[in-house]
Amino acid sequence: MATANQNTVPVHAESGLKKDIYILKQLVGKDFKLKYRRSFLGVLWSVLNPLLMMIVMAAVFSTFFVGLRGENIVNYPLYLILGNITFGLMNDATSSSLTSIIGSSSLLKKVKIHRAVFPIQKVLFALVNFFFSLIAVAIVMLWFRIMPTWHIIWLPVGLLLLMLFCMGVGLALSALSVFFRDVIHLWGVIMTAWTYATPLFWDIAMINGMGPLMQTILRANPMYAFVMFMRDIFLYQRSPSAAVLLSCAFWAILAMVIGYLIFHKTEHKFILYI
Repeated sequence: MATANQNTVPVHAESGLKKDIYILKQLVGKDFKLKYRRSFLGVLWSVLNPLLMMIVMAAVFSTFFVGLRGENIVNYPLYLILGNITFGLMNDATSSSLTSIIGSSSLLKKVKIHRAVFPIQKVLFALVNFFFSLIAVAIVMLWFRIMPTWHIIWLPVGLLLLMLFCMGVGLALSALSVFFRDVIHLWGVIMTAWTYATPLFWDIAMINGMGPLMQTILRANPMYAFVMFMRDIFLYQRSPSAAVLLSCAFWAILAMVIGYLIFHKTEHKFILYI
């Protein structure tokens, strides 16, 4: 009997994992079709959007706010687009995860499924869109005749850490929004503030003239580390520093631990509030 039980548990675990992976693929595919359905440009828009944003922001800040550009900005358009797509990935992943449980209420009431699949699926779909944005980065690099170096092999590491960070935040937000609907509205305000607190169009060297408290707050920004990671391997063509790498790993692990704990402790009550 002991032998039979030992053989049964892994089979169920493997079956459950395959089921979750299958559902993830189906949900990501469904979101992809819904997003680009009846769109004339379709997937091409995911390439054009970051390019157009880069052009607008480069024109505005290059003309009217030249003083915002620091000495570390060697190619402003590439600097801009790398910051925008990295931050945009986090924004899309967390904002869509926010209502993933509430939006899947009808399915959760009918089918027995791991609830964490829904916020994780939103993060994975944001990653799919990010890969299209990388085409825009390639176009900018070709335009300015910047050839990628071997440092680009760090990209999977950076994306893995960023995905873990987004999943952790997404798990926490999806759980909290079930019980506190104000979180949905509050997150938009937080994202706006977070955007300006991240060096997307300005240089981190600018904060050297600020007070020590403000410097600490801005440098502790998790997205500063992830944006810097991407700029290191694409723009500055170097390996991420130990400080940047450790910072990304720290925020990824911290977010996952906190997100998992919040989600795990509250998920059994979801059905009562959705």
